[in-house]
Amino acid sequence: METLLYREEDGTVPLLEWLAELQAAARLKCYAYIDLLESRGHELRRPVADYLRDGIYELRPSYRGQQYRILYFFAGRQAVVLSHGVVKQRLVPPAEIVRAVERKAKFLGNPERHAFRPRKTE
Repeated sequence: METLLYREEDGTVPLLEWLAELQAAARLKCYAYIDLLESRGHELRRPVADYLRDGIYELRPSYRGQQYRILYFFAGRQAVVLSHGVVKQRLVPPAEIVRAVERKAKFLGNPERHAFRPRKTE
């Protein structure tokens, strides 16, 4: 499964900006969940991932009692697009799901403009 990050028109990548603000250990946990998504794709289920609505899914990492959510969607069977991340309180705010739905529509309308391909460092 190819992993892409959503890129805004101005070139910013919301998920990367969000990850940069997290503590190092929490960021590493998020990356571990992203790796699981990349390797298992559509097969990933709770407690690691869950379906929200309107074609939007969430990765569900937590660290030291804090719950993080990374919203994503699939572009066909071979690619997953990570929209953005949020720190979860009680629920994922509906506005964040709407933001991911809007990003999905933009991405599907112009994938080249809205796709950021992270470089692998192995």
